[in-house]
Amino acid sequence: MAEEITLYWCTDSPPCWRVRITLEEKQLHGYNGKLLSFIKNEHKGPEVMALNPRGQLPTMKHGDRIVNESFAACMYLESVFKRQGTQLIPDDPAEQALVYQRMFETNTLQQKMYDVAFYEWFVPEGERLESALKRRKEDLISELKLWNGYLEKMGKGSYLAGKNFTMADVVCFPVVAFFPRLGCPKERCPRLMEYYEMVKDRPSIKASWPPNFLENPEGEGSMKNL
Repeated sequence: MAEEITLYWCTDSPPCWRVRITLEEKQLHGYNGKLLSFIKNEHKGPEVMALNPRGQLPTMKHGDRIVNESFAACMYLESVFKRQGTQLIPDDPAEQALVYQRMFETNTLQQKMYDVAFYEWFVPEGERLESALKRRKEDLISELKLWNGYLEKMGKGSYLAGKNFTMADVVCFPVVAFFPRLGCPKERCPRLMEYYEMVKDRPSIKASWPPNFLENPEGEGSMKNL
């Protein structure tokens, strides 16, 4: 089964990481993983473009089925291999609702993190404004307060959507893992950092840990002044 799956991925990418976590949680350890380089523009090569006209990663192929977009790939794997490995989407509708809510809220957390951490990368030097960066930081701080509140309400030792590790954690942990790497002060996200410390040693997380995280454990520290 696993050998029929090919995943094109890159390091330092939360979307790619979440698909790799899902593959590990579903015990699909023998899949064909192809690590590509954004810097070398390998994601725009003919092999990827034939499967994903946008030339984006992750790109996944299972037999004759092509599944792009990380959320789609993760949910596809859970559906096809539901009875294998960890059940990542609960059967109870109320529990499902919270899992889906946290999953899709992750998009906002990720975007607000990018807006601050990579401001100088995305905005040309002549167009940068201190006031614009300040607003972005305020938006991110507000978002972090929201997520800290979620975990506070769930109780110590909880995952993002309850007592069990779910697709919400698969989707969100790769984003949370960037905050300590970017030097985000712990006082801005204390409960998220507790969650990070709890989850980072899970076997699926360790098995899929991005190679560049191992090569450069300290990260860039671009959010130390948040």
